[in-house]
Amino acid sequence: MNRLSNDDRTEILQMLCEGMSIRATTRLTGASKNTVAKLLFDAGEACAAYHDANVRNVKAKRVLVDEIWSFTYAKQENVAKTKAAKVAGDTWTWTALDADSKMILSYLVGGRDAEYAMWFMDDLRERLANRMLLTSDGHRAYLEAFEGTFVDDLGYDELVEMYGPTITAPCRYGTAAKKVCVTGNPNVADVSTSYVNRPNLTMRMHIRRFTRLTNAFSRKVENHARAVALHMMYYNFFRTHKTLRVTPAMAAGITDRLWEIGDIARLVADAEGPPKKRGSYIKLAS
Repeated sequence: MNRLSNDDRTEILQMLCEGMSIRATTRLTGASKNTVAKLLFDAGEACAAYHDANVRNVKAKRVLVDEIWSFTYAKQENVAKTKAAKVAGDTWTWTALDADSKMILSYLVGGRDAEYAMWFMDDLRERLANRMLLTSDGHRAYLEAFEGTFVDDLGYDELVEMYGPTITAPCRYGTAAKKVCVTGNPNVADVSTSYVNRPNLTMRMHIRRFTRLTNAFSRKVENHARAVALHMMYYNFFRTHKTLRVTPAMAAGITDRLWEIGDIARLVADAEGPPKKRGSYIKLAS
């Protein structure tokens, strides 16, 4: 059975992590579209499994949560016209960021309703080792999930964003924010969602499927989720934060070294196991 070499896998994964589409990667590397797509899926599976097993017992003081929009197969207003209505439409990526280490502690791809918020909060709670301050925007699903998951384990605040005309610019469309303390007694200066919005921009820049006004969007939710998992691994373990001068995973104490893209290729190879021998051919009678 033929397999890509570790160097070939590393080259392809590097391009995907830097925001190139599958078709552009095939043109530059000479690999087939199916080969690149399968490697993306396998790498996403391996990265998701590694994150789930190793990002645990994190000591975070402030955690910011947010969600970023994308779509699969078709935008929500066009879903009724498609043949894949059950697997198409708006696709949201929930993220939880440690404000100090800048590490993405938890992420989830799916809808934006209360059920997904509960799953997201449950996963976040399992990865924390101590009490912390949680800050979100005014999305009500966060409050419902918080009440059903953390109870009295932490302080919780909302940064409610208000859109519309402002006092200083009554004829213009502007934004304002109101800080609301839900529970606990936090420092007002710590209530912010600014840090988590920056990784959302990084996602749009480094995941081609998130780029607006293109035809590079995901056709399947599974492939979308695997692309997100690959990016989260790249962001946490490979990309040096300019302010911290280390990767977020190093700042959070999850790892003590700077990872390389070849490490993901080795994770994929380890998950595949040794190559299987091709079965013998049976000569059919003419």
